[in-house]
Amino acid sequence: MLLVEDDAGDALLVEEMLIDSDLDFPLTWSKSLAEAQRFLSTCRTPVCVLLDLHLPDVRGLEAVTAIVRTAPDVAIVVLTGLAEADAGLAAVATGAQDYLVKGRLDPESLGRAVRYALQRKQVEQSAAALQANRLMAEENARLERGLLPVPLLRGPDFEVVARYTPGRAHGLLSGDFYDVVQTADRTVHVVIGDVSGHGAAEAALGVCLRVAWRTAVLCAMDHLEQIRLLEEILVAERSDPRIFATVTSLVFPPDGGRVRVTRAGHPGFLVRHGTAVSWDEPAGGMALGLLPGAARWNETEVALPPGGHVVLFTDGLFEGRTGPDSRLGETGLLQLALRNGALAADAFVDALVREATEGAAPYGGLADDVAVLHLGWGTTRHG
Repeated sequence: MLLVEDDAGDALLVEEMLIDSDLDFPLTWSKSLAEAQRFLSTCRTPVCVLLDLHLPDVRGLEAVTAIVRTAPDVAIVVLTGLAEADAGLAAVATGAQDYLVKGRLDPESLGRAVRYALQRKQVEQSAAALQANRLMAEENARLERGLLPVPLLRGPDFEVVARYTPGRAHGLLSGDFYDVVQTADRTVHVVIGDVSGHGAAEAALGVCLRVAWRTAVLCAMDHLEQIRLLEEILVAERSDPRIFATVTSLVFPPDGGRVRVTRAGHPGFLVRHGTAVSWDEPAGGMALGLLPGAARWNETEVALPPGGHVVLFTDGLFEGRTGPDSRLGETGLLQLALRNGALAADAFVDALVREATEGAAPYGGLADDVAVLHLGWGTTRHG
């Protein structure tokens, strides 16, 4: 406990009351606000401050404000004179947890005031933490809505199954994003990406890249030019020069049977046909932002079997730990896919996410967000 009191007689009175109370706290005495502030800034924060409002270097409520500013986590009990009850109430409104009138001080009331002040401070801190968590959850929800758009399709002939699972092992939002747009010529354009790092800044950058990509597609920008544009925006908007993004962009022509792929540091993808599942990893280029302006990307055409579907995902799906020194990995993910190859699109995607999550659960769960897209012409039906 810290007593801030310039009158030696009053300080002795408070010390005697503490000895006679049921409180068992060591007491430090400061004779001025400056001395108290030095103690608070250099020593371990006391659990409670007993504060006189009339000090040599400050008077009135400014003393409360100064203590709150110096040590916002301490509980404050203000000591007032007999004629200062209103000042005590004002001090509570300013940030103190309770007040006591010196002329009516006794061990029982002092002990009760300190205990109540500590309890009220704990309740205040819990309420503030709940409010901060609520605001963060609302902000995360807004960002996630930006990361998870409604596919812009012009008819029912192209199938999109999308899943997004926030990785909450550390309570953080990351920058996984995706989008699907069908242009007037019925061509379907798809992007999936992952901004490095975790947090609101990375998530906001992911939203920025997704919106820029959709705009570029609707403006009929060339496939490779879209990737170059995304890198320019990433470099201009990122908060740290070490931030980069991986991206895969696909173009499904309306005639079916093939897909054009551009990869920028992003993982490969799965191709489904009937109950068969294979891993495809077309030639790719460097992730966005690693060497701005120096990277080169190319477009690869991948043949699809009749009724074939492509499954895209971010690396959070296969980077979860499955043992103390092992991860699921791309090979493990392919095995999961083969095991569930007979499922329809929705159930197949759900099975991948569920089994990857369950496998990582004993080792802390999936630390990163997971985005999965199941894409193709027509509707997949398996036995």
